[in-house]
Amino acid sequence: MIALNENELEALRILWEQEELKPAEIQERFSWKIENATLRSVLVKLVERGHAIRRMQGKAFFYSARVPKKTLFQSAMRTLAHVFAGGSHKELVAQLMETSDIKPEDVKLLRETAATKFIKTPRKAK
Repeated sequence: MIALNENELEALRILWEQEELKPAEIQERFSWKIENATLRSVLVKLVERGHAIRRMQGKAFFYSARVPKKTLFQSAMRTLAHVFAGGSHKELVAQLMETSDIKPEDVKLLRETAATKFIKTPRKAK
């Protein structure tokens, strides 16, 4: 996985939420103030690394995410599991639970998610 900095991750977050945006539209959706030149540099890097696509329409450039959010998330989790949990995703989740401020409603969501993922729907008789 190519390491992405905070600005690059924020730009991708915005692009995942929208189809296509011009730089000014991305800039106004940032969670913090980012200078125009900095944002343009971020967008160029994302395109060069294959994380985003740039398309020209008239005189304007439009950007969209090329890499799906799920793909980048899975890659990041593999890296975190390798570095912090010897490659084990279950150990990574356990460490997150131990070191985070987990509330009862968070545990409820985790249980519901696990139940949905691992409980198989019975097949109907033919």
